[in-house]
Amino acid sequence: MFSKNQLGFLYMFMSICAFSIMDLIVKWSDNYPVGEVLFFRGFCGIIPLIFLIPKKKYFSFYKTKRPFLHFKRCFSGLIAIVAIFIALRNLPLATVTSISFAAPIFTTLLSIFLLSEKVGFYRWLAVLVGFIGIIIISEPGFSSMNIYYIYPIIFCLGLSYVAITIKQLSTSEPVWLISFYFSVSIMIMSFFTIPSGWIYPNLIDLALLSLLGLLGGLANLWLTQSYKFSEVSLVTPLKYLGLIFAIIFGYIFWSEIPTTKTLIGAALVIASSIIIFRREIYHKNTVFISRHE
Repeated sequence: MFSKNQLGFLYMFMSICAFSIMDLIVKWSDNYPVGEVLFFRGFCGIIPLIFLIPKKKYFSFYKTKRPFLHFKRCFSGLIAIVAIFIALRNLPLATVTSISFAAPIFTTLLSIFLLSEKVGFYRWLAVLVGFIGIIIISEPGFSSMNIYYIYPIIFCLGLSYVAITIKQLSTSEPVWLISFYFSVSIMIMSFFTIPSGWIYPNLIDLALLSLLGLLGGLANLWLTQSYKFSEVSLVTPLKYLGLIFAIIFGYIFWSEIPTTKTLIGAALVIASSIIIFRREIYHKNTVFISRHE
């Protein structure tokens, strides 16, 4: 039998693996329109949620007293997921993953304005260090005017607002309902891209695109279960394994080798997010800043 902390570690590890494989499939699927890939993420992402709906709520599970907050969560989540999909298709995996770790920096800044939180010296220092890391990673993009470097930053901004809205929603809404509305919103938005031309996938591609959606849905649920069974401070550092997976997958499938600047910048961004996370724990005001997309 596993202890609660061991279960928390296991769920977090599975979540990281699921997100990493999802990123791999997103990058592989660059011959399919983004909107079509989003459809599979939304539609297949609903499947795991069906098994979590309580039997007594089968005909009323969708009811909520906070529709506008769900809308804001879905809207910011849509911005984040479209941005990360575009980034993954046009930048090295390790680069995108490294910049995505900067989400806590933007969450800290947004919490000042949206949650009226006070930020002390150490968190401001962490924000500065993180921004320096982003600049170091993105410097090749800035110097060559590669616009795709802006998309991981847009992802961080969207994800930061997602973190804040989930924190507000989780006081009254079950996690499966939050995920359900997000998956439905992804699917609905994807329909508007049909006129741009979808591609009929073969059986193998259909299986991989469906797997992408299932992994996206499961990753968020496993992430939530991890926080449920274990202390946040114990399992959150595991998310940085995602960078190792990104480096390995990028090298195996696309012969991508992270530059020294990417690794230095990633180290600064990771150090920044760890400082912010530790200060959140110290002030007992942790915001869940993992992916949720």
